[in-house]
Amino acid sequence: MDRRAFLLAGVGVVAAACSGGGTEPKAQPSGTLPSPTSTTTLPPGPPDWPALRSKVSGGLLLPGDADFDTTYRGFNSLRDSRKPAAVALCKKNEDVQACVAVARGSKIPIAARSGGHSYAGYSTPENGLQVDVRAMADVEVRPDGTVRIGAGAKLADVYAALAKAGRCLPAGSCPTVGIAGLTLGGGIGVLSRKFGLTCDRLDAVTVVTADSRVVTATKGADADMFWAMRGGGGGNFGIATEFIFTTEPAPELTVFSLRFPAGSAANVLGEWQQWVTRIPNELWTNMVITGGSPPTCRVGGCFVGSVGALNSLVADLLSRTSARPASRLVQSKGYLDAMRYFAGGGAAPSRESFVASSRMLSGPADDPAALADLVAGKSDMDILLDSLGGAVAEPGSAATAFPHRKALASMQIYHKTTPAAADRANAQLDDVRDRLGAMTGATGYVNYIDPAMPDWANAYYGANLDRLKGIAKQYDPDAVFAFPQGIPR
Repeated sequence: MDRRAFLLAGVGVVAAACSGGGTEPKAQPSGTLPSPTSTTTLPPGPPDWPALRSKVSGGLLLPGDADFDTTYRGFNSLRDSRKPAAVALCKKNEDVQACVAVARGSKIPIAARSGGHSYAGYSTPENGLQVDVRAMADVEVRPDGTVRIGAGAKLADVYAALAKAGRCLPAGSCPTVGIAGLTLGGGIGVLSRKFGLTCDRLDAVTVVTADSRVVTATKGADADMFWAMRGGGGGNFGIATEFIFTTEPAPELTVFSLRFPAGSAANVLGEWQQWVTRIPNELWTNMVITGGSPPTCRVGGCFVGSVGALNSLVADLLSRTSARPASRLVQSKGYLDAMRYFAGGGAAPSRESFVASSRMLSGPADDPAALADLVAGKSDMDILLDSLGGAVAEPGSAATAFPHRKALASMQIYHKTTPAAADRANAQLDDVRDRLGAMTGATGYVNYIDPAMPDWANAYYGANLDRLKGIAKQYDPDAVFAFPQGIPR
């Protein structure tokens, strides 16, 4: 099963990189010497890879090593050409500290890699140091209902451990997405309307900062860092190594799926977006518009409640649509089985080549037919709308770094392609993204990061951008963690 199949069932995540350079010493006129008070700055030397290898518990991979090519690659195979100079296989905080010290001293790019789902490939720093934290993946559910999760843990493993303890955490649907990138960008998922974003459940995060300190950020300690790490995007402020979340008792859930015939997308979208404004917080729903001639659509969702109660809510939607679903599924599931359902059955998705972008739907679109028509004739493109509202909207827009609290839904534009067809796919993506922005506003979700997003910093962070800039400057004044779409300092 490929990535597109997973996205058609649910939702989806971000990492980092950096750059720098040295200053050449000024040449002195012949026969003169520098004055006693003058200084010269030598350019940084190349990284001492053997020394770093001796400090990193899991070892260091360099180009030519047997596992290098398979280890550095992320999920999106379109980004395979981005190659790091080295991959550090980290198992503990001290490993990450050593990596940051080398990157800072040598002025080379550095990026954390957990799930590797950065859409733009930023978890692979070109000619830099990739800090692979996948071995830091412990999941410990504690007696007080909190869970301690290593930054390298994948959602499939998080859900399995939580379910075993009878607990749940609102998070995404793709089983190989890392908990780190998901949380740092906000974390939209199938239980968000009931329990909030993933970042809303965060109690503490352990971070290695640009000066190689280990800090544990909470509401009471390093509070600015804690605020920024809840929606400020992965890789901007340091390398996260561990998270502590508050969980909820795992509920019994009911899932549903409605598939509509071709040509009904405009009508269904018009009614779905109004329906989302009326449904209870216990119901999360998504709508997928798949390109074609004409486009097709489906509506699905997850309900914290019974089959009977969900059937009543679905009936309300169908009573207002002129289209009748070609197929209908309403089914009760336990928490873990429901998470596996939204993950396409639980199997890990294969790597995929794609381009993607996003917008936020601030309220019901004025012209749903025009929105649906954006993917007319584009058979490899989908627009995926994930409902927000409910618990997502309860905090203020400045309560965390995630700014889109009042949006009705997120909209992901996902275009499967090949390297040979990437230019054409990017042109189509840009056109749909910009036309969608003209309809709904120039916003976007950082976990669907797009290298070509116009005015991306304001699109992703909105009114929270200035505070984020200040925090980035406070914790990383020398831009050790800078990357092409890193928060400006």
